Amino acid sequence: MVRGGVNVALGLPRWLKRLIALTLDIGLCFLTTWFAFYLRLGVWVSPLQDKASLDILARPDIAMGLSVILSIPLFVSFGLYRAIFRYSGWSALLAIARTIGIYGILYAGVFTIIGIQGVPRTIGLIQPILLLIAVGSSRALVSHWFGKVYREQLALGELPKVLIYGAGSAGRELAAAIRNSKKMQVVGFIDDDKMLQGSNLNNLTIYASENLSYVVERLGISDILLAMPSIGRSKRAKLISGISKLGVTIRTLPSVQDLASGKILVSDIHDLDIEDLLGRDPVNPDINLLSKNVTGKVVLVTGAGGSIGSELCRQIFDLKPKQLILVDQSEYSLYAIEQELLSLAGDIGIYGAPVKAFLAPITSERAVRVILEGFHPHIIFHAAAYKHVPLVEKNPVEGILNNVYGTLNLACLASKYSVPNFVLISTDKAVRPTNIMGASKRLAEIILQALANDFSSSSNTIFSMVRFGNVLNSSGSVVPLFRKQIQNGGPITLTHPEVTRFFMMIPEAAQLVIQASSMAKGGDVFVLDMGDPVKIYDLAKKMIQLSGLELRDEKNPNGDIEIVITGLRPAEKLYEELLIGNDPKLTIHPRILRAHEGYVELEMVFKYLLELEKILKDGSENEIKYSIFGFIENNTVPPNDK
Repeated sequence: MVRGGVNVALGLPRWLKRLIALTLDIGLCFLTTWFAFYLRLGVWVSPLQDKASLDILARPDIAMGLSVILSIPLFVSFGLYRAIFRYSGWSALLAIARTIGIYGILYAGVFTIIGIQGVPRTIGLIQPILLLIAVGSSRALVSHWFGKVYREQLALGELPKVLIYGAGSAGRELAAAIRNSKKMQVVGFIDDDKMLQGSNLNNLTIYASENLSYVVERLGISDILLAMPSIGRSKRAKLISGISKLGVTIRTLPSVQDLASGKILVSDIHDLDIEDLLGRDPVNPDINLLSKNVTGKVVLVTGAGGSIGSELCRQIFDLKPKQLILVDQSEYSLYAIEQELLSLAGDIGIYGAPVKAFLAPITSERAVRVILEGFHPHIIFHAAAYKHVPLVEKNPVEGILNNVYGTLNLACLASKYSVPNFVLISTDKAVRPTNIMGASKRLAEIILQALANDFSSSSNTIFSMVRFGNVLNSSGSVVPLFRKQIQNGGPITLTHPEVTRFFMMIPEAAQLVIQASSMAKGGDVFVLDMGDPVKIYDLAKKMIQLSGLELRDEKNPNGDIEIVITGLRPAEKLYEELLIGNDPKLTIHPRILRAHEGYVELEMVFKYLLELEKILKDGSENEIKYSIFGFIENNTVPPNDK
């Protein structure tokens, strides 16, 4: 009520505010004069009578009248009513003191020096002092009260106006957190529940979701905060798709699991990740498949500091392995994941957590041999690879040495030291490859398939491969690139408007890789269900919309971000595939398929690798490409059903 009255007063016209101030000052002249008579005579003297109870002639009406006649013209002439009271400070109070000082001299000159019958001479001294206190206090009070509210309103008006989608407990906690943080201004809620629509929650209206477009336009909404952490990803994707057309920034809270530990904070709000648009709910993992090759076992991960490798390490660590061996040739990446895991280990880490980090290239026979001899891992997850297509295309020798001969070195030593399980992290680019990176990964697959089907070997190692497409937010992914380009004001660069790719979230991919390893029998090529392929042009448009911006094109030349087509890069494909054959087999996990593919005899593979080694040493880039693509094309044999 008080704040509402202040708001009304602040909205009054300027002339009316001055009239109110002038009326207040006239009233203060009357009150201070009346109080001065009380202080002098000890009784309250009515201005309407001319006799006090002490039989003393008293004329407060004369003193009051002269006070108004002297003070108001002085106040006007000295500009006291031109000041904005809510901004009044020491300078304004000094001006008041100066003005009333002059007033006091005149007032005392009349009543104290000259003297008027019925007005004690001391009134000429007491009343100006009281008037100074009263007027100064009134200005200070208005400055503090109205000024504070005005500044709060001004600051509030500059904050982005947001709607919270979801009036449940998460929405209520979020609104309270925002109110305390003063970083945004919550102006209402949106909810799908018909029972809540139209009601008030903490003086904020709950609007119907059907009216969202109208509410956004009428209230000038800049952001919509999704406070529904428990809804599934498919429903979330559908909801976001509808909101993104309104030209507002969409932000969200973490999942309900992430919020279970405590109260919601404003820092929990984050920009939408593009995975919110995948529209596919994850399948609950099979704990038996997850733990079979990991829990209580010695596990080795190559490329441990990379996008996939580091997530594999996190999930493996949570499954409580006996020992987790990290291998990477990038010092910084290896250090980062090691420190992260040691911090999770707590006090155990001080005395030697089950985490050991080795800075080593997988092409080094000595380094790999020392690790395998020292720890005898139960399973190797081989994620180390050069995977950036343009870079590997420009550096084919290094790409092939690392991806092909590094895999060969690691696999042969795993076989020699009887490592029970070996899992290669492969890629959809290995299927009918058109670039060196994809060809090198396909050749790595061929090596493992040949080793797995070498019946002359006494090795007990189970070799398998897990093939999947792009993972969101991995190094080299288009998503971080597009996000950075949007933050810089554009343009977004895209090689071709028809390019499509498969996408999966890193945690889901790592989880499926671990589960697939438990189903391997030898030579398996597991293919992860990536859902439907995504058109990269559509992905770029959605990211622009999610940022609260508009696409600038021929239809909308005044938009914010432009998409520029740069042309396909060398050896880049318009679309990717996950299968070489056409008859994938189901497994016990709904998101993991077993590809039905042929293999090349190990003797032929070794013979070719010796030839390729010579070409890498002495041949040109064209000879290297001709050789590796020719071998893959000529040795993509049909499946053997025996």
